[in-house]
Amino acid sequence: MPRFPGRTADVAVNLTSPVLGRPLCSNGTPWILYLFEECVENVWEYWSVVIGLMSMFCFLLSTLPQVYEAYRNGKVEEAMSFGFLLFLFSGDLSSLIGCVLTSQLPIQIVTVVFYIFTDLLLISQFLYYKIKNKSSKKRPTLKWLCFLWCGASTVALLILLKFITDNNPSANTQSSASNSVEISGYACGYLASIFYLSSRFPQLYKNFKRQSTEGTSYMLFALAMMGNGTYGLSVIVVLPALAGSKQTFILKHLAWLIGSLGVLLLDFFVTAQFIIYRKNHSAKTSKKTNVPEVEPLLCEEEELSTF
Repeated sequence: MPRFPGRTADVAVNLTSPVLGRPLCSNGTPWILYLFEECVENVWEYWSVVIGLMSMFCFLLSTLPQVYEAYRNGKVEEAMSFGFLLFLFSGDLSSLIGCVLTSQLPIQIVTVVFYIFTDLLLISQFLYYKIKNKSSKKRPTLKWLCFLWCGASTVALLILLKFITDNNPSANTQSSASNSVEISGYACGYLASIFYLSSRFPQLYKNFKRQSTEGTSYMLFALAMMGNGTYGLSVIVVLPALAGSKQTFILKHLAWLIGSLGVLLLDFFVTAQFIIYRKNHSAKTSKKTNVPEVEPLLCEEEELSTF
């Protein structure tokens, strides 16, 4: 499941200028040509790119509601599974390695680096509140250490991003077309899909063990479902416009399709947990609010009986 739209080299053939090194595409969409260096000349290819960008946008926003929820209640270590965060970070890191090996465009590398940044932010929040809530004394240095860690991580990611984009070769060079690099890129894709699939099981178990989803933001999973669904749709929509073999195209995207559709299926189970456990929670709270109303009446009856 790449949390970014991949290239679709099978869809359109780009003619490269020997002088400028830019693709020549007289009938293509200009903004797509500029951002992704893809020659999109029909409606199927156009909507595939647009839906892919919608998928990217959903993933960009997915972790932000959970960051706010953790800041609001301060009990993220009780609600979130550390295994979920760790597998999510490992999946994004594998995607970044795959981007570098397959010489993806800078916009795709920037996007996946942002995903890694939000993963580190969630992990930092988890560790911060876990240490803070376990400690009986206030530790002001803990907050400053957290800020220092987030700042150092941001600077390190920016340096890494600058290094990768400066040394990232063009997709049209012969080095990026070597079999070893291509195999390594696909291996990273399968590895990322395994990490993304594995991330849901610790959170499902955590919710089941607590019999609650309190402290977790459903928007995290809702936006992830939208992102995975739109990614799969972007791959399917482009099939009628393929110039080559459809089976070869599906095989090239199989690793990410397994990850995206598999995580989408698991997130339906997470959604069911949110519905079931919140109904149970509302039923328990309604019973508690009804109990105090009965006790004064019983006390009044006892007082009347004494007279």
